[in-house]
Amino acid sequence: MDIEVGGLFGLLLLIADVWAIVNIVQSEKSTGVKVAWTVFVILLPLVGLIVWLLLGPRSRSRRV
Repeated sequence: MDIEVGGLFGLLLLIADVWAIVNIVQSEKSTGVKVAWTVFVILLPLVGLIVWLLLGPRSRSRRV
């Protein structure tokens, strides 16, 4: 059973992007902010996910 690294990486990236989009939609931010982050993650999946993890809107429970 051959699994290509690119295919596995793509699947993991898709799962991470879906997770990020669900978190974006569930956040308490305004609709405009949610749309902007969602579009950014969809258009640039890897970069968008990394930038969202570092700079994206966070809920109160995630802040230290």
